[in-house]
Amino acid sequence: MISEEKIFAAKILAVDDNILNIQILKKILANAGFINITTTTDPTQALALYKELQPDLVLLDLNMPKMDGFAVMVQLSILNPEDYLPLLILTAEEESIRFKALQSGAKDFLHKPYEHMDVLLKSRNIIEVRLLYNQVRNHNASLDQQVNDRIKEIRDTRLEVIQRLAIAAELRDAGTGKHIYRMSRYSRILALAIGFTKEQGELLLTTSPLHDIGKIAIPDSILLKPSALTPHEFDIIKTHTTLGAKMLSGSDSVFLKMAETIALSHHEKWDGRGYPRGTRGEDIPLVGRICAVADVFDALSSSRPYKQAWTFDKTMDELTQMKGTHFEPRLVDAFRDATKDIKAIYDQK
Repeated sequence: MISEEKIFAAKILAVDDNILNIQILKKILANAGFINITTTTDPTQALALYKELQPDLVLLDLNMPKMDGFAVMVQLSILNPEDYLPLLILTAEEESIRFKALQSGAKDFLHKPYEHMDVLLKSRNIIEVRLLYNQVRNHNASLDQQVNDRIKEIRDTRLEVIQRLAIAAELRDAGTGKHIYRMSRYSRILALAIGFTKEQGELLLTTSPLHDIGKIAIPDSILLKPSALTPHEFDIIKTHTTLGAKMLSGSDSVFLKMAETIALSHHEKWDGRGYPRGTRGEDIPLVGRICAVADVFDALSSSRPYKQAWTFDKTMDELTQMKGTHFEPRLVDAFRDATKDIKAIYDQK
């Protein structure tokens, strides 16, 4: 229910070119206890006043010079097409005109000359409906905000879990977590450069850190071996792709489906000499091709227990050398074209 205090504090706008009609209405309403009454005899000011006041009741005359009440109603309807317009029409016109006013958005009408109780009852009815409407609208907006906050919390939690899983995999490979930070951002930069939407880029940023999750299942004796791997040991290392994909498989989540694809395909090569399936060209999923470029760039330009970091320029040159063999040519070109953004991430080491 709406309190009496709120009803009498409601904002009222009266629009009538006849100053005497305005004075009569204002006196009736003020004597009844309404305290926020704004009036104008110029209908061309109605729209501006409505925007400024956001009134809970509009008393609107139909027959006015310059702009009649129907024209004013059109303006207000365009301004708030989904809002509840609290229009109480003032008219001495015949029934057909009153019916047209109701069709145009009026909620009720007052006959001239005004009946004291008619003015108060109809004004109060429209004000109560308007205040209830606003109350429900504000409550729904609050609920929507709570839902959005909860969705964001779930999304942020999911992202944090993914990042922590990715870091867990990298820590087993003598990493620090910085590789997945840089690699995922390189991937997003490249994706956006070839036409991914912002949302698609964010999805890739979120999922690409899981590209090496399968390394959790690789024995330390092989994963952390400081010397060169034997062919058999390298075959075991290669299984981190299929193991990672298996860990991530079976979900309906868009995130995990993309992560599964990346885990399986980020070591495939454009010429078909990659692993685990030897897929070639465009048969390799695009997200896998993108992550391959980002992953190799960061691996070459970073220090590892068994190698020194390459310089930025040397790493870029190496990518160019592998264009058309390891990597899709257009991805290498796009990566180089984004040098400024790539260098900004590289310099954060």
